[in-house]
Amino acid sequence: MAIQPTAVIFDYGNVLCGPQPYGDLQAMAKILDMPEDAFLPIYWRYRLPYDESHLNADSYWNQVASDCERTVNPEQIRALTQHDVQSWSQPSPVMVEWARQLRLAGVRTAVLSNMPMDLRVYLTGAARWLPEFDHMTFSCDVRMVKPKPEIYEHCLSGVGVAASQALFFDDRPENIEAARRLGIHAIEFTTPAEAVAAMNGQYSLPVPIEC
Repeated sequence: MAIQPTAVIFDYGNVLCGPQPYGDLQAMAKILDMPEDAFLPIYWRYRLPYDESHLNADSYWNQVASDCERTVNPEQIRALTQHDVQSWSQPSPVMVEWARQLRLAGVRTAVLSNMPMDLRVYLTGAARWLPEFDHMTFSCDVRMVKPKPEIYEHCLSGVGVAASQALFFDDRPENIEAARRLGIHAIEFTTPAEAVAAMNGQYSLPVPIEC
């Protein structure tokens, strides 16, 4: 018999939004006068502390610039932050609409995402395309990141369900494994079509993903 989750929890990056456009990565690398392939690993090197609010935009970009053997002024930091936020602000129409329809059908919905404060401020203030959710847990607010178990527990408490009642989508294997260790049903997300295939016969929800 198929499992009927009472809540669906979505990661944000690469699930509710699409992958970073290459043009935005190019723009950030250009500000630092770096080749894209050299810039990218340094961009990710301090991302978790940034997502946890242990670094703010100034300290994050100064650290990235230092590792690139560069310096950045306040105007460059503003431009880097703007490109960064923009790069994570491209909605995935299929998943956004599915999240909206699930909630209308009575399924509780939540977002559980590692995210820096500047992006969270944009999403909760200016991103009119983002649907309503019953709960949102952002790492920058709670100062902890996936795959730490406490951030999953914070989200479950916020959305008001037990682990066994939730189905979680995330694009990172380590986050999926952490969710499953807590008893959360979890699917590693690649594309909406692959999500449909992964749920087929295993999970039953009142609204299908319309690929």
